[in-house]
Amino acid sequence: MIQKIKDIYIGERFLLYAGLVVLCFSLSFSFSFLFPIAQAMLAILVILMIADLVTLFNNEVTLSAERIIPETMSLGDENPITIRVSNPTPAKLEITIIDELAPQFQTRDLAFKITLDAEEQKSIDYTLRPTTRGLYSFGNLLFFVESFLKIFKRKIQIEAKKEVSVYPSIMQMKSFELIAFSRIATMSGLKKLRRIGASYEFEKIKTYVQGDDIRHINWKATSKSNQLMVNLYETERSQPIYAVICKSREMMMPFHGMSLLDYAVNTSLAISNIALLKYDKMGLITFSDKIGTTLKASRKKMQLKKIIRSLYNESERDTEANYELLYRSLTSIATTRALLFLFINFESMYALERALSILRRINKRHLLVVVFFRNTEIEEYSLKDPNNLREVYQQTIAKKLSHEKEMIVSRLRQAKIQTVLTTPEDLSMDTINKYLELKSRGVI
Repeated sequence: MIQKIKDIYIGERFLLYAGLVVLCFSLSFSFSFLFPIAQAMLAILVILMIADLVTLFNNEVTLSAERIIPETMSLGDENPITIRVSNPTPAKLEITIIDELAPQFQTRDLAFKITLDAEEQKSIDYTLRPTTRGLYSFGNLLFFVESFLKIFKRKIQIEAKKEVSVYPSIMQMKSFELIAFSRIATMSGLKKLRRIGASYEFEKIKTYVQGDDIRHINWKATSKSNQLMVNLYETERSQPIYAVICKSREMMMPFHGMSLLDYAVNTSLAISNIALLKYDKMGLITFSDKIGTTLKASRKKMQLKKIIRSLYNESERDTEANYELLYRSLTSIATTRALLFLFINFESMYALERALSILRRINKRHLLVVVFFRNTEIEEYSLKDPNNLREVYQQTIAKKLSHEKEMIVSRLRQAKIQTVLTTPEDLSMDTINKYLELKSRGVI
C-alpha cells in the first residue's frame, strides 16, 4: 500500500480542477448562491479523483518495455537507441517515458510522451553522443501513466539497467574504410593519388586506360591483343606506421564536447584500420611526461583489437610533453624507418621551438608527419565585426594567434617535416588523405 502511495503523482488537470473549486468557494463569500455549486463541484472532484485512482491502479493496467542499445558505443558519434513499449491492457493510456541515462551525459530531462491504444506497441528511436570514453551505466525505464481524466499519474518502473563501454569510434572507422576502398572516395573528400614512375612488385597485365603510365606498356601483350596493355604493379606492403599521440595538457582543449585527445584517438583508430587493410604494419605510442602505451608495428590479426583496447584506456595528463623521452622510446621501438603520425597541438611558436630540435632528429630516422589543430573558435571570432575598442584589441590578438598557426606550419616545412594543420572535425579525413598521398608517392 505504501509503495502504491509513493507511485502517485499529480496530473496535468488536477491543479486546474482544484483551482476552479477554490475559486468558486472564494466567490461564494460575496455571492452566497455559489456556495452549493462549489460544494457540488468539490464532491464531483473527489469522485473523479477516486475514479482516476481506481482506473490507474487496476490490476489490468500493466506495461512491458525494453531498451535496445548497442553492446558498445562509439565515441563522438550519434549512437542509435530504441525503446519499445507495449500496452497489453484493454484501455487507452497516455504515457510519459523517462529514460535514466548514464551520468556522463548530464541529462536528466529526456522524456517522451506517447499515446498507446489497447494492445498497441510503439517504438521510440533517438540517438546519444558520448563525449568521453569509459563505462556508462544506464538506469531503469520510468513510465508515468495517465487515464483520460489526467488527474493523477501512476509511476511504473521497469528494470533496464545496463552497462555499456564507449570505445573509440568504431562507426567512424567503418565509414572511412568504406570510403577509402570505394569509388566514391573522391566525392567524400578522400583523394586517391597515382604514383608515377613507380617500381612496385608486378601484379597483373591490364588494358590501358587514360592516366596509366605509358612507361608501363607491355609491348608483347599489346602485339598479341591488338590493343594497348600495361603492367600493373601493386603497392609496397608491410611498411611500419605508428600513431604517436601526445597526452599532455595541450590536448585537453575541448571542442564540441570532446577533448583534442579524443579526436586524435578516433583518428588513430581510423588510420590504423585502413593501414592494416592495405597490408601495412600498424603500431601505437602515447606519451606525455612519461611513455604510455607502446605497441610495436605489426599486421597480425589481433593488432587492431590491441589498438582499440589501448586507445580505450588513454587519458590526458596535466603535464608537459617530454620529447626527449619520446625520441629514446622510438629508438628502441621503431628500429627501422617508419611513418610516424604525431598528433599534438602547438598553440605558439615558443611551444614549437621547444620541441623542434627533437622533431628534426626524429625526422632524420623516420618520416614524421606532425598533425596539429586549428583553433576554429579564435578564427571565427577574429572575423567578426568589432562593436567597441575592447573587441578591436581582442580580435587583433585573435588574428595574431591564427597567423601564428600558419607560421608554425611554415617553420616545420623549413625543417623538412611533413605537416597537417586541420580542424578537429576534419582530422580523420585529412590524416587519411596524407597517408594515401605519401603511400602513392612511395616516400614511406
